[in-house]
Amino acid sequence: MSVQSHIEALTAKHATLEQELHSEQCRPSPDLTRITSLKRRKLEIKDEISRITH
Repeated sequence: MSVQSHIEALTAKHATLEQELHSEQCRPSPDLTRITSLKRRKLEIKDEISRITH
């Protein structure tokens, strides 16, 4: 897998997590544990993208 395709895959995962997070936050009674988990996973992906690009 090339570096660019790896970054694209990570970016897609990040976008998917963003959508899941938004859906969870819009629910009548959001699961705070799930929200925290999604935010943590998004941050991990963002950090990995940052490490790869710098």
